[in-house]
This record gives sequence, C-alpha cells and structure tokens, in this order.
Amino acid sequence: MTERSVEHQSFTIERSFKATPAQVFNAFSEPAAKERWFVNVEAGAQMTHDFRVGGRESGRFSQDDGTTYYDDTIYLDIVENRRIIFAYTMTENDRRISASVATVDIQPDGSGTRLVFTEQVAFLDGLDKLEYRRGGWETLMGALAKELGEAAVAA
Repeated sequence: MTERSVEHQSFTIERSFKATPAQVFNAFSEPAAKERWFVNVEAGAQMTHDFRVGGRESGRFSQDDGTTYYDDTIYLDIVENRRIIFAYTMTENDRRISASVATVDIQPDGSGTRLVFTEQVAFLDGLDKLEYRRGGWETLMGALAKELGEAAVAA
C-alpha cells in the first residue's frame, strides 16, 4: 500500500515574447491553437475545451512507456488578454498525483508580452515531483513560443 502524504511546492516561469498580449491569450483560449502547443493530438492525445469562468477542460495523453496521464481543469478567473487562473488535478494511470492552482499573468512589455506562469501544487503520496512538473511546463513554454512563431527567452 502506498503511504499517504502531501508535499506543497510552488514555482514560477517567466518568458518574454515578441507576440502581443492578445496573441498570447489566444494561444491559451482558442481550442485549435492550444491543441497545437499543449497536447499532441496527432499522437493520440485527447482534449476537451470550455474556456470560460467555471468551464472545464480535460486532457488525456500517454508517454512512450505506456503511462497515461489525465488532467481535469476548471477555470477560476479569466481577464481577456491579461490573466487566466485555473485549478487542475493530474492523474497517472488512475492514481491522483497532484492538485494545483496556476496563474498565467500576461503583461504588456513594450510591443511584446511578458508571461509569468506561477503554479502552487500539492504533490500527493510521493507520486510526482517539482522538477517533473516544472520541466513539463518549461517544455510547454517552448511549444508555446513555437506556436507564436518565435523563440522564447527567459524574462
């Protein structure tokens, strides 16, 4: 039997983009755009969208080793072109591994955008780690940069 535990952590990732705040916001809010950078639907990942306060989003994707992940998201606050706050849980092969609150802070920066992503996470039962989650979001920020047609640089 797995020992029950919870470990609280938080992290922040900052990136600057040449894209406008509206373009960055649309990459999160428009289903087709988000599917291009957030999940690989061509590799069998699945995603549902309901981008509104109180709306739910879910995704299912697999790793090469056969591990399946499922995320269940609810949007808590949305200010167009400025911020997105959501809560989500992650499940690995039917075992809940974490619960998080995340903020996407979209800040105008000259003609571009400074994005500040902050996540507060409760890792459950030793099944996930900060370096894995942060690494996953670092990879996603790189994919977001490609979606925006540019390379992301640390802010």
